Amino acid sequence: MRNRLTGLLLVSAAVLFTGCSAPATPETAEKPPVIRAVPADYPTISDAVEAASEGDTVLVSAGVYRETVTIETAGITLRGQDRNGVVIDGEVLRGNGIVVSAPRVTVQNLTVRNATQNGVLVTGMRNDDGVAVGGHDGYRSVDPEDFPLLDGFLVDHVTASNNGLYGIYAFNSANGAITDSYASGGADSGIYVGQCQGCGIVVSGNVAEHNAVGFEIANAGGDLLIVGNRFAGNRVGATINSDYQEAYLPQAGATFAGNVVAANAQADTPEQAEGGFGIGIGVAGGTANDIRANLVASNPTAGMIVTSAEDLGPIDNRITGNVFEANGVDAVYAASARGAGSGNCWEGNTLRTTSPADLQTASPCAAPAALEAGSIPPSTSPAGIPFPDVAAPPAQPDLGPLKSPAAAWRGEADVPTIDLDAVTIPAPTLLADRAAVRW
Repeated sequence: MRNRLTGLLLVSAAVLFTGCSAPATPETAEKPPVIRAVPADYPTISDAVEAASEGDTVLVSAGVYRETVTIETAGITLRGQDRNGVVIDGEVLRGNGIVVSAPRVTVQNLTVRNATQNGVLVTGMRNDDGVAVGGHDGYRSVDPEDFPLLDGFLVDHVTASNNGLYGIYAFNSANGAITDSYASGGADSGIYVGQCQGCGIVVSGNVAEHNAVGFEIANAGGDLLIVGNRFAGNRVGATINSDYQEAYLPQAGATFAGNVVAANAQADTPEQAEGGFGIGIGVAGGTANDIRANLVASNPTAGMIVTSAEDLGPIDNRITGNVFEANGVDAVYAASARGAGSGNCWEGNTLRTTSPADLQTASPCAAPAALEAGSIPPSTSPAGIPFPDVAAPPAQPDLGPLKSPAAAWRGEADVPTIDLDAVTIPAPTLLADRAAVRW
């Protein structure tokens, strides 16, 4: 896997032949980007978004906006003037706060709360009725063949709290970033990246706490980097899964590095559907993932569990250079007989207890070995609380006022560059100033 995502912007010059083209008129000349202010120029965010053209910025002043914002125009920016004061509130009535189904859209510096499904949904999929959707309905998957990956997105400095499924959800999308955001009160997970191969996505600088699962991957990988985040104080910190009801099976090729994954045994959270509790990192049927240089601490059931998803075994996962401390069991390998695993290895980790015993000796990365399954420790999952009742998030860092149109997200060329070789074990205080949960 490449160490980083790099973009090459190819600029082509348009050749104008004066003898063959009519002079530009006000109607045909390209219009410069403008700011469309809410509520000064438009009473609702949706009105401003509908009026916006590519390159425009919809700039929202402080207030509570009770609407679902649907963005179907490429290359626009939706930005709040005050991250903590601009609130899109679903009132536990509307399914989504913001739905992005056009490429190269930026959502930035605002709060989305109380949606019954998703706070921010970025998706390249539509259902049979043409409505933008993410994931599946539990019974059938949505066929992605008619819908290529949405190309380019940025979700930055967004607070997503108290949402019924996911806080920030990128599905069937590529060449994007989720950065410096906060997610809490997600009844499924705070941040989710699903259904993409060759994703070209960076998830960095985020805090996810008080969720059923802090961060989740399903069937996503290939230049997918999750680096420098804080997933602490959830029921489960982070999961990397294969899911038969999404495309690009099995999940393959994510890098999970330099994250704090700690104290994931928070009872005042929505109850996780599978009942998981007290687990730091879970890999279920994932393949060829690089899990390195993470601090995995104080997860009372297990720091990390590598297991199967139905008949899909974990294959070729590398777990290297992580620090495990004060977990119930630091690392568990428990592939099932139905979903046999192979090629998984452990090297250079600080480990106290493993199941089966001494994983690093039994299956080092220089010579991965077939392993007998260990035992997943039993745990008791306490009753959860409704997602609207999860504690409100602390105030989050703000980008400050904007006075001119923001630069539009270009896609691959704007995906942040990360030198994975420079990633080291994070301090326990990583992003703690933005979090409510301490340990």
